[in-house]
Amino acid sequence: MEVQQFYYDNKIVKNFLYATMLWGIVGMSVGLLLAFMFMFPNLTDGISWLSFGRLRPLHTNAVIFAFVGNAMFAGIYYSTQRLLKARMFNDVLSKINFWGWQLIIVAAAVTLPLGYTTSKEYAELEWPIDIAITLIWVVFAINFIGTLLKRRQRHLYVAIWFYLATIVTVAVLHIFNSLELPVNALKSYSVYAGVQDALVQWWYGHNAVAFFLTTPFLGLMYYFVPKAANRPVYSYRLSIVHFWSLIFIYIWAGPHHLLYSSLPDWAQNLGVAFSVMLIAPSWGGMINGLLTLRGAWDKVRTSPTLKFMVVAITGYGMATFEGPLLSLKNVNAIAHFSDWIIAHVHVGALAWNGFMAFGMIYWMVPKMFKTKLASIGLANFHFWIGTLGIILYALPMYVAGFTQALMWKDFNPDGTLVYGNFLETVNEIMPMYWMRAIGGTMYLIGACVMIYNVIITIRSGSKVEDELAEAAPLTRVSAKRTLGETFHTWLERKPIQLTLLATVAILIGGIIQIVPTLLVKSNIPTITSVTPYTPLELEGRDLYIREGCVGCHSQMVRPFRSEVERYGEYAKAGEFVYDHPFLWGSKRTGPDLLRIGGKYSDSWHLNHMYDPQTTSSGSIMPSYSWLVLDKHDRSDTQAKMEAMVTLGVPYTEEDITNAQASMNEQASQIEKNLYTDPDFVKSYESDKKDAAENGEDFIEMKDREIIAMIAYLQRLGTDIKIKETNEQLSENK
Repeated sequence: MEVQQFYYDNKIVKNFLYATMLWGIVGMSVGLLLAFMFMFPNLTDGISWLSFGRLRPLHTNAVIFAFVGNAMFAGIYYSTQRLLKARMFNDVLSKINFWGWQLIIVAAAVTLPLGYTTSKEYAELEWPIDIAITLIWVVFAINFIGTLLKRRQRHLYVAIWFYLATIVTVAVLHIFNSLELPVNALKSYSVYAGVQDALVQWWYGHNAVAFFLTTPFLGLMYYFVPKAANRPVYSYRLSIVHFWSLIFIYIWAGPHHLLYSSLPDWAQNLGVAFSVMLIAPSWGGMINGLLTLRGAWDKVRTSPTLKFMVVAITGYGMATFEGPLLSLKNVNAIAHFSDWIIAHVHVGALAWNGFMAFGMIYWMVPKMFKTKLASIGLANFHFWIGTLGIILYALPMYVAGFTQALMWKDFNPDGTLVYGNFLETVNEIMPMYWMRAIGGTMYLIGACVMIYNVIITIRSGSKVEDELAEAAPLTRVSAKRTLGETFHTWLERKPIQLTLLATVAILIGGIIQIVPTLLVKSNIPTITSVTPYTPLELEGRDLYIREGCVGCHSQMVRPFRSEVERYGEYAKAGEFVYDHPFLWGSKRTGPDLLRIGGKYSDSWHLNHMYDPQTTSSGSIMPSYSWLVLDKHDRSDTQAKMEAMVTLGVPYTEEDITNAQASMNEQASQIEKNLYTDPDFVKSYESDKKDAAENGEDFIEMKDREIIAMIAYLQRLGTDIKIKETNEQLSENK
């Protein structure tokens, strides 16, 4: 049989590897800075674009999409060519994929610190960048599927199945969750509101973890672990069961992020049921990965690559056991909003994704540069300091989570909260935050050591950008040959049919979960007293989103005695019908704000935003002094209201026409309220006098950003003061 010679494209793999290492250091460094901000909240005092609220989404995006994303592309481009015995479909598409992805990352690194965000977890990027992501993902899909069609290997190995499922599902998730109505070039509103937005977001958010951080890395596990161990995968039959059960079940599990929220009970219970089922396919994959090392455990002692991969697979097993555990309602009641969730996420990110990426790098670099790893000792040092870093990160966060939950829910015999002041819980866990920062530092040191080791390895090797390979061309299969062939064996040589079937598998769960909540009005009982935000409150809400307040504060009082006692009436679905996007939050670093309206004076809010420690002794909230000083741009208010009308918010033409006058009136009233504080009067009038004497422009208080923020905060939770108004929930009348 004729043998064809061709070249593997190593250059694209190298580019993605270099990007992986660069963005890994950037993402981890930002994360470490954030960890230290818990102890030193004003570390970047006065610099708005380095504030905690703006840097937090930068950290998550940099680690997930820049570090892990580039590692995913590197591994897929390397393994796909060798599994299919073909060069990637088109070199130009490969380059567009690489440079397009890096430009998206740079765009995120610029826009997020500047406050351009949708606030939706893992989907914070604004609409032009969302479009760019879609286009680059299509380029990647065309390049991958094109390679499938020109392959020289008939059988599609299990890794390819996971790559296909990733491509299809990420596309579906991204498009549906990113449906938003633009207001201007860098501002949009989600087309969904309240409960619907929450459900769609966590359908996306959970499955971004599933199909961006898990399925592609499972594919990489199925390729690199057997290669590194020089053993075939333990059970091919188990890999088939693992693949189909995982992609079918995973897509249903999103609602477990919203337990005890205003989400309809049927959706919550659906999420719980499928989350519990997830443990079977997840552990099936872990077992398949670990048992591939049967007879090769002696290699683990000497191979840094295998060390990293063993801990990675173990971390995957731990995280996927913990996920179903956390989805149980009685466990979720304790863990949700606490640092336990932070621990859970980082076990997956640091161990599973981080260590698998490191293992791949240590395996691929010597292969591609035709040399040996420069220092086994440094690689082992990286492994041990990284492992210790994970332990020192995760364990304190578990302790912090348990401590928070116990303190939040502790009652005195007379029925009052033992720790009525939220700050008591914050101060109690500060040692845990110190340990987390130390663990994160160790992990980052390990990554820096790896980069040094890789650089000297590359320098000792030779540059082979086009690697010669040979294989026989794919021949036509005769009918005779297919006699007795099983369905799945047939499917494994039919990429189009495999893709279509995988698409059907993931769409079933998505449709059953999402469509009823979007279409059935009875899911959202009407509350007649809930009205749209005033123009100034709408602007204040946008400032709240810009500053990333949702990263530390929830707006979802769950129906627990402890929460109702601490915060007020539990949340109702009908309260959020005008919230584009929803702001329920995932973490309570600070207290819940759903019922904050009217609890404190306007002066308190101003002082709290300017210097939190003056109003709340021991607070770890940073200063937002620029809000107090900067002029508020209200030029887009009417355009924002018109967008809201398009989304179903009942603003009248008169409301929109009179928006500026309405804002001025409400802002003037807040300014008047501030004048009741003698300290404010003294400081403000002094500043006004100094500006006049020096011939400087002076911004009236009513025109500053803080006024809009106060307007929004004072509105929160005031629509349903049930005991005061005797307001009744109507049955969708």
